[in-house]
Amino acid sequence: MAGFHAIIGLAISKTNKSLGEKQIPLMGVMAAFIFAAQMINFPVAGGTSGHLLGGAMAAIVLGPWAGMLVMTSVIAVQGLLFQDGGLVVMGANILNMGLVTAAVGYGLYRSASTQSTTVKLGVAGVAAWLSVMTGALLTSLDLWLSGTSHLQMVIPAMLGVHALIGLGEALITVSALAFILRTRPDLLGADSESAKGSRGWVVVGALISLAVVLISPLASGDPDGLERVAINMGFIDTGLSAPYSIIPDYTLPFLGETAFSTIAAGVIGVFVVGAIMMLVGRGMKAKA
Repeated sequence: MAGFHAIIGLAISKTNKSLGEKQIPLMGVMAAFIFAAQMINFPVAGGTSGHLLGGAMAAIVLGPWAGMLVMTSVIAVQGLLFQDGGLVVMGANILNMGLVTAAVGYGLYRSASTQSTTVKLGVAGVAAWLSVMTGALLTSLDLWLSGTSHLQMVIPAMLGVHALIGLGEALITVSALAFILRTRPDLLGADSESAKGSRGWVVVGALISLAVVLISPLASGDPDGLERVAINMGFIDTGLSAPYSIIPDYTLPFLGETAFSTIAAGVIGVFVVGAIMMLVGRGMKAKA
């Protein structure tokens, strides 16, 4: 855990040095969009679903350090407010799904930063796919080290299903980046980590995030990649339930398990994670 805290501390320090005043709302919008997009599970194969991770996309648009902070805020809100992902393993989730995916995605994409748009988008797709595979591999190692599963069994199972989920990640990432390249290509230039935003762009991003939440009730109800592996390998019941319940399973308890309840919970999550990211950004600038 010491290494995890060191990475977060470094991300805060690096982001603070390059953070532009107008980039802070973009960080909030990116966090809100990724939170909303992660609510949309898409079917892959064999009764399994997947969802966007978003680490590669966040890092490509905002730079690796700001991208890591965005992913940390999303995963933390999911665990603390929605009891999604677990509290005990939150650090591992942030490392595997947030920090590492951002580093892998950004590192590969930057290798093509001087290439044509087509090449950059192609590399971004590969980077997004590899980020999912890397996260799945690290999760496999965690399951092995914790004694939950045998290494020779969990690695093929995790990588096999996430190879398909990674294709969805690549498609969503490339589509989002293609949209940004058409509307704000400067955000993906050589100085993207310190790019300036505009109020119009922030409004558009916020509206897109809310639109994604509106279709969240249509998400696949099949278990995601890790859940499917856990079911197939028999360790689905080994996890501990959260000691409290606020908005469990992305539904408001007083509204029941309805489509409106899911949408309302998603809207709350979008605003909470976006506001937290903007407060973190403004707090860093105030101390600079």
